[in-house]
Amino acid sequence: MTTTADGRLDYASATGRWVLTATILGSGIASIDATVVNIALPAIGRSFDTGLQVLQWVVTAYTLSLAGLLLLAGALGDRYGRRLVFSIGVVWFAAASVLCGVAPNGEVLVAARALQGVGAALLTPGSLAILQASFRPDDRSKAIGAWSGLGGVATAIGPFLGGWLVGMGASSWRLIFAINVPIAVLVVYLTWRHVPESRDEEATGRVDLFSGALVTAGLVGVTYGLIEGQAQGWTSPAVLGALAGGVVLMALFLWRQTRIAHPMLPLGVFRSAQFSATNVVTFIIYGALGGALFLLPIQLQLVSGYSPLEAGIALLPVTVIMLLLSARSGALAARIGPRLQMSVGPVVVGAGMALYTRVDAGGNYLVQVLPAVVVLGLGLCVTVAPLTSTALNSAPATHAGMASAVNNDVARAAGLIAVAVLPAAAGITTAAYDSPDLLSAGFHRAVLICAALCVAAGALAAFTIRNPKPQQAEERPLSHCALSAPPPAITPAATPGPGSPTRQVPAS
Repeated sequence: MTTTADGRLDYASATGRWVLTATILGSGIASIDATVVNIALPAIGRSFDTGLQVLQWVVTAYTLSLAGLLLLAGALGDRYGRRLVFSIGVVWFAAASVLCGVAPNGEVLVAARALQGVGAALLTPGSLAILQASFRPDDRSKAIGAWSGLGGVATAIGPFLGGWLVGMGASSWRLIFAINVPIAVLVVYLTWRHVPESRDEEATGRVDLFSGALVTAGLVGVTYGLIEGQAQGWTSPAVLGALAGGVVLMALFLWRQTRIAHPMLPLGVFRSAQFSATNVVTFIIYGALGGALFLLPIQLQLVSGYSPLEAGIALLPVTVIMLLLSARSGALAARIGPRLQMSVGPVVVGAGMALYTRVDAGGNYLVQVLPAVVVLGLGLCVTVAPLTSTALNSAPATHAGMASAVNNDVARAAGLIAVAVLPAAAGITTAAYDSPDLLSAGFHRAVLICAALCVAAGALAAFTIRNPKPQQAEERPLSHCALSAPPPAITPAATPGPGSPTRQVPAS
């Protein structure tokens, strides 16, 4: 039997696997693009003869539009159809990728990257909401686990693929955007042939576009202030104005949600202690992960002498571990409940981050880097699937798209804030980039801060997360977890200078 009486799919059915393939590939192009661009940034800078600030906006323009529009995109999917909005997002993303690939200068590339983020926002919440609506309750954890693991593979492949393509020639960085187009064509075909349409049948009225504009502008203001605070000074009028304006706009957004009949973000969902706690844990873990992954490639390239490609290959064991174990982790969480894994997993992630303090100028891969990568990968496998499941299990079924968008937005915001704040908190100044010793010392402080945050997240989960009763587990849907989102953008670091040692990194 491939479907239940209500038309839900069996995980082992052919149609179920096609649905899973379409959602994995769709979210995968957004995940790959979020990481592959980081490796190409130095080449983009050389091609356009531009400085660090423009390159930073190449990364943040994408992330800001993605994070700012996720709530609106989730509401659109719930209202007009998750398959429809997902498909529009894939087509939009492909078209914006073409614009990125032909951009004549840095300013046009930044604008095209912002448009790419719009497409990613449209497709991202829909991918998990489609799985929730399509699969029967007993198979959702397996589907989410497979989605998380294979999505993690796409994320981890990004740096390797980017390094390989960038190495093909001076302008070959444009190929990193061209590869999105054939994948997008395949995704649209599979989606319209195999994916059933689903929506929130109780949704009425128009989508609140004004609320979407408020939260997007608020997030842009806060993020701009945090990013520019260290460069312009925290007392700069532009920084203070952006931060204050962003906070006011986000407060207005929350106020508006309490005043309108059909809010984009029904605040009542946060009355669920499980949903609120899961998102707090998500914020802490993803902030720590985002901060560590932001600084790690810089440490490997500027201190340990790795090339960009070698720095990307260094994280491949995480890909293998996620591929082998994520689905099993999801199945285990469905059987025993999420509390144990959500309590222990973040501690293991923290241990992996703490091991990065051993990475120094020597940069020996097998001794210094690989142990940290393996422990980090195991911790993510333990954590990702149950966190993913719990995020939507604790939200009403009719708000699947909204819950997915909220959880994803929490993740993106955490990564943005970590990238902006962690270097300053760890004492990494602009001058530190010119001093390997200072940079390395700051990196070690930063990963210890991230490790402590992960341990705190595990403790919080132990006290706040509860295992559902067996009958509830079959009735409640699953949601999107922030950790399935792509890692936060890595601000470009200068490549190793002439004469810097280059170390071969074994591909495990």
